[in-house]
Amino acid sequence: MTRLADAGEEALQRLAELPGGQRAVTAVNDLRTRVDDLAKKVRGIDALELRVAKLEKELATLKKTKAPARRPTTRKPSV
Repeated sequence: MTRLADAGEEALQRLAELPGGQRAVTAVNDLRTRVDDLAKKVRGIDALELRVAKLEKELATLKKTKAPARRPTTRKPSV
């Protein structure tokens, strides 16, 4: 495993030495950071889905128990 990690680091150093290589290494590192951030946000979606399901169930219960109160509409006579 150590040899593989060393080979990877060596390859990155060689890539950085090529023309435009530093920009490529920077772009890959930025991409990794963005993917990590995205993964954190996606993990939070499960908790939100559970909350939404609970709220939908509560809302359905409220709708069943509470009949909508209708007010009679009164029209003002036109003058």
